[in-house]
Amino acid sequence: MNHIDPNLYPAALDAKLEGFETTLSGLTFPQIEVFDSKPSGFRMRAEFRIWHEDGRAHYAMNKPGEKRPYIISEFPIAGERIKELMAPLLEAINASPILSRKLFSLEFLTTLSGEALITLIYHRPVDEEWQLAAQALEAEHKIMVIGRSRKQKVVLTRDYVTETLSVDGVKYHYQQIESGFTQPNARVNEKMLSWASSCCAQMEDANKGDLVELYCGNGNFTTVLAQHFKRVLATEISKISVRSAETNFSLNKVDNVSVVRMSSEEFTQALNGERPFRRLKDIDLGSYEFSTIFVDPPRAGLDEGTLRLAQRFDNILYISCNPETLRANLDSLSETHEIVRTAIFDQFPWTHHLESGILLQRRR
Repeated sequence: MNHIDPNLYPAALDAKLEGFETTLSGLTFPQIEVFDSKPSGFRMRAEFRIWHEDGRAHYAMNKPGEKRPYIISEFPIAGERIKELMAPLLEAINASPILSRKLFSLEFLTTLSGEALITLIYHRPVDEEWQLAAQALEAEHKIMVIGRSRKQKVVLTRDYVTETLSVDGVKYHYQQIESGFTQPNARVNEKMLSWASSCCAQMEDANKGDLVELYCGNGNFTTVLAQHFKRVLATEISKISVRSAETNFSLNKVDNVSVVRMSSEEFTQALNGERPFRRLKDIDLGSYEFSTIFVDPPRAGLDEGTLRLAQRFDNILYISCNPETLRANLDSLSETHEIVRTAIFDQFPWTHHLESGILLQRRR
């Protein structure tokens, strides 16, 4: 993707909206709230293959179905810090046989404030000589560098960046780990957080109840939504994400959240009293008064057990990254709940991918 025409963006977004409406056809839902993106300069993360040709390393990407990658000289959807670094980093790598030898991938993780973490991935072990060269690269470009190879990870400064997002006039700080999931479009993420917060604010008796969140990741949503509830119980399966979420709650002085490392299926079993979990030994599930469930599942959507679990709550807040599985889930959820708010968030302009949000409330 070397060139894009910003003038074509409104039509591309309209096409996504039309497709989403078609996917939900047959359901009763309110007018869809649409949250757009900047047409360019929006990605805070980027991953490039490194292709060696004519004695030089090049940024490259693969087209679906093609083995040979194509070399790219520009990446207009990348955030400003990535654009700023791409050319000089590649020049420095090409000038250093130590840094370029058997380098096959380069990953950027950046923030709105300009922090940059660069991961260099090799088909060879990284040694002390590499570390010296990488330290010079860090100092020259004011970045942080990680070296990876098979069963090896060398962190020179640290393996995370700290992002600051503004949501409804409040600043939230997030540790974002190099290997963990983060929303790639920071500005649209802010819009998603604001929308989800407004949904919680409008819920009946929300402040009198508790929230359960499945798939909490690094606490991206939890950190903002916790203010609307007495207590929050969040689940996440990844150890890295659990540690990062706990760090983020501390950074933002959020003190009413407990995180447990378990899958949605395990949590359902625990809530149903089907089996005990040592991971819940410090959690008194019976003391919670859950009014709301928040889910942000993977592309496969919610499994049958989790769907039945969600239907037990008065309010269901659902963030989806796959309209098709969302529709399948809504067919079940609509049996007990009605859709009261619907939104789309264009996290990934110029692709078919679309994030969406649904607020459901129990039918009276």
